[in-house]
Amino acid sequence: MSGILERSFNVLEYLAEHPEGCALSTLAGELQIPLSASHRLLTELIRCGYVRQDPRDGHYVLTIKLVSISLSFLSRSGIVDIAQPLLDQLASASGELVRLAVVDGDDLTFVAKSQGATRGLRYDPDMGLSVNLSCSAAGHAWLSTMSEDAATVLVARKGLGTPQDYGPKAPTSIKAVMAFVKAAHQRGFSMINEVFAPGMTAMAAPVRGAGGTAIGVVTIAGPLSRLTPQRMEALGPALLQTAEDVARASGASALFKKRA
Repeated sequence: MSGILERSFNVLEYLAEHPEGCALSTLAGELQIPLSASHRLLTELIRCGYVRQDPRDGHYVLTIKLVSISLSFLSRSGIVDIAQPLLDQLASASGELVRLAVVDGDDLTFVAKSQGATRGLRYDPDMGLSVNLSCSAAGHAWLSTMSEDAATVLVARKGLGTPQDYGPKAPTSIKAVMAFVKAAHQRGFSMINEVFAPGMTAMAAPVRGAGGTAIGVVTIAGPLSRLTPQRMEALGPALLQTAEDVARASGASALFKKRA
C-alpha cells in the first residue's frame, strides 16, 4: 500500500510540473513505473477527481481539486489573512516580490506572496513548492536559526542543488552552504546573488514563534539589476520588521500556533 501511495503522489507531483498534460507513455517512462501500473493509478486518480483525460489528445491533466483543497486549508488556517497585509506593505516598500514560507517538518513551503514590481522585469516563480534549502535565501535564513550540527545534517539529508539547475553561484558543498548560513546568522537575514537563478537576488529573515523556534520565513526577491547587494542591505531593517510583525500576529493562525 505504501508503494502505491508513493507512486500516486509522484504522479500528482509530475503532473503539477506539466500543466499542459502528458501522455501515458511519457509519464510512465519519466517516473519509471510500468505502463499498466501507471494506467491503473491514473484511472483511480480520475475516479477520485484529481486527474482528467483530455478527450482531444488523450493526455492526462491535473484538475483543480488539489488547488481547491490547498486553498481551503490555507483559508481555514488563517495564514493568508494575517500575513497578506504585512507582505503587501513590504512589497510596496521594496518594489519587489515578497513571499512567506512556512516550516513544515523538514521542509519550507511558500504559502503567500505580494508582487511589488509595477513595471520592468517581474520575478514571480511558482508558489506552493518545497524550497531548496542549499540554494535559496529562505533556506539559508531557516538554517541560520539551527545549531551548526542540525543545519549540516539537514542540508546533507536534503542534498545540494547544482549551478546547472539553479544559479551560477549555487554552493556545491555543505561547507559552502554553511558559509551562507553563518553570514545569515551574523547579519540577522540571508542574502544571495545569482545562487537560486541567474541574474536574480534574494534575501530572507526567519519568523520565530513564541518559543523562539522558526515557524516561517519572509523573503524579498528580484532581478540583480534592481535588487543589488547594497539595496538588500538597505532593505534589511524593513525585512526584519515584517518578520517580527508576522511572528507577533502568528497567534491568530491555527497552523502557526501549532508550529510555535
